Amino acid sequence: MVELVNQGVANCGGTRWFDLADSVTGAVRRIFLWLPPGEAPPSGWPALWLLDGNAVIGTAVDIMRAQAFWPEGTNVGWGALIAVGYPTDDAYDSFRRSWDLGPPPGRTYPPFHDGGAEVRTGGGAEMARFILEDVRPFLAAHVQLDGERQSLFGHSFGGLFALWLMFTRPDAFRNWIAASPAITWEDSFLLDHLKAFDPTGRALVVHLSAGEWEGCDLAPFQRDRASAADRLAQKKRTRTVSAAREMAAHLSDLGLNASFELYADETHMSVLPVAVNRAVHCAFSLDPPAAPM
Repeated sequence: MVELVNQGVANCGGTRWFDLADSVTGAVRRIFLWLPPGEAPPSGWPALWLLDGNAVIGTAVDIMRAQAFWPEGTNVGWGALIAVGYPTDDAYDSFRRSWDLGPPPGRTYPPFHDGGAEVRTGGGAEMARFILEDVRPFLAAHVQLDGERQSLFGHSFGGLFALWLMFTRPDAFRNWIAASPAITWEDSFLLDHLKAFDPTGRALVVHLSAGEWEGCDLAPFQRDRASAADRLAQKKRTRTVSAAREMAAHLSDLGLNASFELYADETHMSVLPVAVNRAVHCAFSLDPPAAPM
């Protein structure tokens, strides 16, 4: 059983947080929970789960507070926000997210800094079990959720994790939102999962996206910098925009409601608040529009 290590209230719209010790490994992760005002509907609140929770929970809460109270102008209804992060005040714990959000089998990489530990990927199955078998039962004591209206959002490594989890556990969520997903990471192993994926009979919605400056060109402010050549070479390897666009097309061919969206004038990191806003709309739209391609 998952253990509650600590809890508190974050400085963003009454968001609560819970530090939970993984029932198998004992690793402590922080779960942020924001609930709408009023009583939950009879079926429970629809929920948007967000990876990299420390970096995105404040943005997601502000989006909900600013838009859901005026559904006629935004088409956004109320729902619960659940973000998975770590017990830190920083936006990211890069070392731990490399393990948690890197699907298996994973690899080992040099330390992020001198004297640091080797960086490992491949712990995605551990993270998936924690979310589905530890966090969900724990939250059942705090909020009634609609099991048929669950969405998952991830950016970059989080987008890679979301797609991998969809391929391996398509029953876990209904809506899958992957922003700037690292599809080509570790020799594009994710494509092997795509080849074996059979979504027959599943009404899944998949939204992929990327920023304009994640394509084959640099953002204007990057073009005259000393790192320009290295950045361009990296872009050719990662193919973030084209890989996400191709993934959406493949999933659409499989019969899913899959779409790709390009965000103008955004880089890999500046795209994050735009993508979180789109995730809120994907999760809580009252009258979902036809998916763009």
